[in-house]
Amino acid sequence: MTAYLDNSATTPVSPEARQAMLRAADECWGNPSSRHALGLEAESLLEGTRAAIAERLAAEPEELVFTSGGTEANNLAVLGGAAAMRRRGCRVVTSAVEHPSVYEAAAHLEKLGYDVVYLPADKHGCIREGELRKAITASTILVSVMWVNNETGARQPVELIKPLLHAVRSPALLHVDAVQAFGKLPVRPAEIDADLLTVSAHKIHGPKGAGALYIRKGVRVLPRAYGGSQEGKIRPGTEALPLIAGFGAAAENLPDLDEALAKVSALRDRLAEGLAELGGIVINSPEDTLPHILNFSVPGQKSEPMLNFLSERGVYISSGSACSKGKPSRVLKAMGLPPRLLESALRVSFSHRNTAGEADMLLEALAEARRTLIGA
Repeated sequence: MTAYLDNSATTPVSPEARQAMLRAADECWGNPSSRHALGLEAESLLEGTRAAIAERLAAEPEELVFTSGGTEANNLAVLGGAAAMRRRGCRVVTSAVEHPSVYEAAAHLEKLGYDVVYLPADKHGCIREGELRKAITASTILVSVMWVNNETGARQPVELIKPLLHAVRSPALLHVDAVQAFGKLPVRPAEIDADLLTVSAHKIHGPKGAGALYIRKGVRVLPRAYGGSQEGKIRPGTEALPLIAGFGAAAENLPDLDEALAKVSALRDRLAEGLAELGGIVINSPEDTLPHILNFSVPGQKSEPMLNFLSERGVYISSGSACSKGKPSRVLKAMGLPPRLLESALRVSFSHRNTAGEADMLLEALAEARRTLIGA
């Protein structure tokens, strides 16, 4: 038996997504841009999938642009959104706890001469409304803030941003990275007045290599690539239809959100109580977080040896963002965690498919690791 508890990095592909991918590869393999029967059949599948995902977002199908995943969609939103708004100002506001695909894109804008503000996080990993209010000016052209943090589960107050922009008459676009929220919370861009919003397939039991950027009707984003008319010329290139089909099937087969949230909350509570019983373990995730993610530290034991120990026993978790590849967490550092907690941080991330037995496996392996590795 194994316990896969690294679902914020990626999720196993669902049977429904797998079947949709096989059908697209075997039966709808034509180019969606071709005007013959095979191409038209592929185009029908592509647009049907676009409509299915848009329905999950309470959006219009034409407001979705397919990408290769969350990273590309975030780059397109940040770089393409800022470029489209450049004549109206130069200030871009984001946070110190964003995913690298937003944080590093913002750093690139800074090199190009944009005035980039990185909002600090409090000890709970959240931006403060007062800091956000001070950062937003009439020259702000883009605000990019993630809905749910991929390392701690902290929820950002994304619903507060547009009213603040309106208050100072800022023309800024609001981009929300909803990769970790989609499929776990009700994600409807219109309800938070988002202009741009990112989702990804492989976080909801779809395949890697497919994502989408919601672009509100009437909002302009400049492309980052050129060479075709696909996706409204915003993201040219032949669409990866089998991956997109898998994305659509995964979205259509998402569980009831309330039931899934209750199940995952029970798993998180079970794990948190077990960690408390082990003693000496520090929970880094704040209390009011998305329960799918629990970040904690085992002081005195560095993350990598612990991960290796757990992996050898069939328990799979991580030390933070998969994109950081083992580097100390910028997010936890921004929250003010001391070095002893940074170097020993671990992240558990649940799916609605996880079980209590898997949480117990982790607790048993951690207890063994403390006896074996640090003699606790």
